[in-house]
Amino acid sequence: MRPSRVVLIGWGVLITALLVVELAEITHLFTLPIQSAIGDPLAFVFALVFTTILALVGAVFIGIYASARILSPSGFSPFEEAMLQMRSEVHDLTIAVRRLEDARRGEAEEPPPAKEGP
Repeated sequence: MRPSRVVLIGWGVLITALLVVELAEITHLFTLPIQSAIGDPLAFVFALVFTTILALVGAVFIGIYASARILSPSGFSPFEEAMLQMRSEVHDLTIAVRRLEDARRGEAEEPPPAKEGP
């Protein structure tokens, strides 16, 4: 099953946005002077609480995703089903060939019927 173009474009935009944020962080675009944290402790506490809440929500979503993937009952893929079907067909053919060989051996071992003459 292939993902649609909308999904691919959405993931592409998300990854691009995250790369831009990472580059901005590396270049210290978001760096604030220490005086702003000391000068406004309420903003500092708000930033810590906000970051903690985001981290908890992200961890919950990752946990839900991981547990759903681990605990979901998944069957065989179509490829695996085809391989299992092929295996059973090969097994059936092998049995049929053995029976045919046994039948041929049985015919060869029997003496030919005697001819009745005048």
